[in-house]
Amino acid sequence: MKRPGRDTEESTRRISRRGLILGAAQVGFVGLLAARMRHLQVNQADQFRLLAEENRINIRLIPPARGLIFDRNGVALAENRQNYRIVMVREEAGDVDEVLARVQKLVALPPADIERARREMARRSPFVPVTLADRLEWEEVAAVAVNAPALPGVTAEVGLSRHYPLQSDFAHVVGYVGPVSDYDLERLEDPDPLLQIPNFQIGKYGVEAKLETRLRGQAGTKRIEVNAVGRVMRELDRKDGIPGDDVQLTVDHGLQNFTQARMGAESAATIVMDVNNGDILAMGSSPSFDPNKFVRGISVPDYRALTENERRPLAGKPVQGLYPPGSTFKMVVALAALEEGLVDPEETVWCPGHLDRAGRRFHCWRRGGHGHVSLIDSIKQSCDVYYYDIAERVGIDKITAMAQRLGLGLRHDLPLSGIAEGLTPTKSWKERRRGAAWVVGDTLNAGIGQGFVLASPLQLAVMTARLASDRAVVPRLVKSVDGVETPVSAPPLGLQPEALALVRQAMFAVSNERRGTAYGSRIDAEALRMAGKTGTSQVRNITTEERRQGVFRNEDLPWNRRDHALFVAFAPHDAPRYAVTVVVEHGGGGSTAAAPIARDVLLYALHGGVPPLESYPSGQRREIGDMLDSLELRAPQRPSPVRSRA
Repeated sequence: MKRPGRDTEESTRRISRRGLILGAAQVGFVGLLAARMRHLQVNQADQFRLLAEENRINIRLIPPARGLIFDRNGVALAENRQNYRIVMVREEAGDVDEVLARVQKLVALPPADIERARREMARRSPFVPVTLADRLEWEEVAAVAVNAPALPGVTAEVGLSRHYPLQSDFAHVVGYVGPVSDYDLERLEDPDPLLQIPNFQIGKYGVEAKLETRLRGQAGTKRIEVNAVGRVMRELDRKDGIPGDDVQLTVDHGLQNFTQARMGAESAATIVMDVNNGDILAMGSSPSFDPNKFVRGISVPDYRALTENERRPLAGKPVQGLYPPGSTFKMVVALAALEEGLVDPEETVWCPGHLDRAGRRFHCWRRGGHGHVSLIDSIKQSCDVYYYDIAERVGIDKITAMAQRLGLGLRHDLPLSGIAEGLTPTKSWKERRRGAAWVVGDTLNAGIGQGFVLASPLQLAVMTARLASDRAVVPRLVKSVDGVETPVSAPPLGLQPEALALVRQAMFAVSNERRGTAYGSRIDAEALRMAGKTGTSQVRNITTEERRQGVFRNEDLPWNRRDHALFVAFAPHDAPRYAVTVVVEHGGGGSTAAAPIARDVLLYALHGGVPPLESYPSGQRREIGDMLDSLELRAPQRPSPVRSRA
């Protein structure tokens, strides 16, 4: 049936309207799509180009050169040496076993290193290089390079490795570096990305550890092109890092070497300090160790030999060791009494060999006593009874105040590991820490540097320097960092001149008068004579029965039950330049074990080299000459230029 014309027109009109709507929708969609494509391709082109580039280009860190460490004269104590190594890429090697066998014909690889390399290759991506051997000689690297066509995947590389040219001389001062451990990373809140680099090394001990951030430097970067599976195709560009800061210490390498050699096999500590500015010129700890072994990865037998040695070669005794100061503490008590006006220099105390107090008998080291003793004689002959008497008058709190004024019982801020604070006790300290009241016997024991009193060799050196200069010298180990000088602080100490003069006079008598306890270790050269004080600190209690039958001699006791030997001194006595402290663990008497070492080290410092025999008493010169000849001393080292960016 034929539709009327009017219906046909209406139908056509409806279809046209729908077409227009649909067409408009299509045009709108295409427009939106075009606008979006334009936004992505034009407006966001840089962002997507960067994302694509990152898929193709990797940025890797370049370890910076570690800062060098020098002595005060510019002699290198820690340096960087070229380290030749060979690495293997498993994916490029093909038959790994065959290639390893070929490498072993050219380079001696221990079985343990081969197994370690196999484990690394199994654990890592096949495109990551794995070290087969490092610290190789140039001849070994050259042999690998010449045979490169027969060694697919094996390449030779060169880097920098830490080296300590003076070996054991500065082990406890400079310290050493080692690979970053999980423990190191856990201690840091925001670890430097450098620490994530395989085999990257950081300071573990000593100056290397305490100045780590200054010595480390800042990383460089390199951009490398990689393919879709991560294989390196080429290096695009490189930006070198900033080397670490160079550090110059106050120590003198020649004096340090002589100090270490002079202590020999003793378990001992020696410090030499400039009395005017606090510079530490030598800080010896014996026995020592070779820090290079830790850089390379110390073997289990070598490490066990160090940890099981009863003389503790790993301990930095000058700052970590704490000892009863013994009679070297008597100058503190004498000054406290003089400043408080509680003792007259001409007054004498009767010493029968003991003092009875509070139902106890306190003994003098000399069994028969010293008779009538004045202040100067008390230091000269080291009479214990005199100091029992005046310590009781002064009281422990005033003694402790003077001790701290002279640098004892304080933690001196040096960039070294494990610095001990020591102990100068008070009544409140004992009540707080021991839960007991202070008694008169505690004061008497403290009066002779025993009981609760503890001091490190560093603190005793500071005390001696302050007695010599009457200045509050602060020990300084770092002379400069990156060419910027470390400030020196030595304000006046303000001791009463008359009191200080008496103590110095008494110390001079110790070393230069016949009844002085260190007369046998005197310096014969008049212009260089020293003022000193011996000390002996007990490490065991002497029983009443032993005193009745006779006290055992130190040489008759096992080594670890013998007394510690101490000696402190400064020289020249009339114009002091250097202070020295020597502690010989279980060495017996300070006059026999510690004083001779201190004298020789002082003379080396004063002469700037091995002391001439004319400085010694004539009757000792042959024996001392033989001893000096037997020392294994290093030849003088050549200074290097110290870099400065100041």
